[in-house]
Amino acid sequence: MHPQTDQHSKVLKILQKYPPFREKMHEYLGIIEKYPPSREHMLDMLHDIQEYEPKHYLPREALLAVAEYLNIPLAEVASTVSFYSMFSLEPRGKHIIRICVSPPCQAMGGSSVLVALKDALNIDVGSTTSDGLFTLETTSCLGVCGVAPAMMIDNDVYGNLTEEKIQRIIEEIRRRDAAH
Repeated sequence: MHPQTDQHSKVLKILQKYPPFREKMHEYLGIIEKYPPSREHMLDMLHDIQEYEPKHYLPREALLAVAEYLNIPLAEVASTVSFYSMFSLEPRGKHIIRICVSPPCQAMGGSSVLVALKDALNIDVGSTTSDGLFTLETTSCLGVCGVAPAMMIDNDVYGNLTEEKIQRIIEEIRRRDAAH
């Protein structure tokens, strides 16, 4: 039997097994079946699903789809997700802001930048703005110490941050999103 046919019949069997989640499982399996059912692709599958989800998180059905597809325990997928800070089990905003809290960023004024960011968004770390636009998270290092203090919004890195620069960046993203 052809590998694609094997994968397709595996997907159908999984869908039959979980009638209440059939629609969501079908969406997730459609995303992950482009990968061979091998553990080495688990992180890629999880990233793709989280990127697909409008609220940038991994619902239980997504973990279940990955576990079933890879034929591994759900607990193994859940433990992988909980290990990596880039994954979330909770819904998040449209834009994920990760501010670096490493010693180099802190030495260059990271603490005041974090306060300015919290003030600009009117939220605390780990929260999402009331309009659902931003979620604020911390990260231990972005690997851009030469431009400390730094943050990442989605896939864009911003360095040499100041309180004023934070305000401009947030206002620009809000304007851009309002135009779309």
